[in-house]
Amino acid sequence: MLAVEIMIAIGVAYLFGSISSAIIVCKLMRLPDPRTQGSRNPGATNVLRIGGKKAAIITLFGDMLKGVIPVLAAKALALPPLGLALVAFAAFVGHLFPIFFRFEGGKGVATLLGSLLALSLPLGFSWIATWLIVAFLFRYSSLASLVASLLAPLYAWFFMPSLIFPAIIALMSLMLVYRHRSNIANLFAGKESKIGQRHTV
Repeated sequence: MLAVEIMIAIGVAYLFGSISSAIIVCKLMRLPDPRTQGSRNPGATNVLRIGGKKAAIITLFGDMLKGVIPVLAAKALALPPLGLALVAFAAFVGHLFPIFFRFEGGKGVATLLGSLLALSLPLGFSWIATWLIVAFLFRYSSLASLVASLLAPLYAWFFMPSLIFPAIIALMSLMLVYRHRSNIANLFAGKESKIGQRHTV
């Protein structure tokens, strides 16, 4: 019976993660489809480029909630560590490959963060602290996200009770790195935009 509950929770988490905050926000605010403008990524950073701060903040929190809500629901159902970790993973994969939007998803930063915060506040706050430090030192949002995410499995190993969490979070982090491959190339080429730098759409 527990296995069935875990499978249902995973399926629901994936569907929840498949709700694209960026696309919905842009439609409601009569902005261009983020998949056709700017970096063509349906995420908060690209929404900031094409729609401004208000649209970006709404998108950011929407994407975070896609990680928070499924994990908190799984906790309320008292799922075991494996179930919790897989629910977080499913919500993250839903954001990357949303079934409702032709599997054209974002890069996963906000949904990963939401999942981490819901799994463990110290884990999530460690990610945020790392992001802030790297962003302050180097002024690259993408670099801050990459470093914080790559360190997340280490934080999970320290704060979480089961080794399944560092393992699943490591997989999520590697997927996030892959989704940022264009940003990584731009960082090495010196072409990545810095925080506060004006963008052209």
